[in-house]
Amino acid sequence: MLVTPRAMFYQPGMTRKLCRQAFALATIFIAMPALASDELQRQQPDTVIFAMMSGKCATLKVAGRDFGCRAVAFFQTEEGRANFTVALDDPNDDSHIITFSGDNGRRPETNLYELPIDRMLLKSKDRPKADGLPVPAVESTAGLCKQVGNFVTLELSSISCTAVDKNGKKYELQYQSDGAPMAVRRIKRMRVGSPAVSPFDDVK
Repeated sequence: MLVTPRAMFYQPGMTRKLCRQAFALATIFIAMPALASDELQRQQPDTVIFAMMSGKCATLKVAGRDFGCRAVAFFQTEEGRANFTVALDDPNDDSHIITFSGDNGRRPETNLYELPIDRMLLKSKDRPKADGLPVPAVESTAGLCKQVGNFVTLELSSISCTAVDKNGKKYELQYQSDGAPMAVRRIKRMRVGSPAVSPFDDVK
């Protein structure tokens, strides 16, 4: 099944600004090439759910440097890996994007989703390119992301992530909603075995 950015992310009620951000990030995700890593030399599995929050980054630190952000999105693949991706507001690099990525997400409370982070995906204009897009560097990490809010009504309040890589570099995100409901798009696919936990299991 071919899913275009337009088909994947159009949602009634989305603002034009949010729709533009969603389209830009959709292009990034759908066209993302295989990762440049010995253990990840394979095509990325398809995305099954995508969500965007409208708000701002109160804190965004990348290896000791402070940044603003242009957009933050959540997406999950058919294999269950979940990702919080941040497009940085970097005047020197329009391709500067980081992703907190992990498996085994959980919802210990109704309004809380937790994702253990085991790798960071780092994209910049200086990375090697495949199909015209930067191939992300993959850094092994230990960390955690938390998403807080009402997942049924999509009124999310915050995302917080922290991760430290094997070289001691720290990545930190504190994202606050502006109160607008999240834009969520689920792509239904057949899966083998039990589905992974998603913060948006209640979204049809």
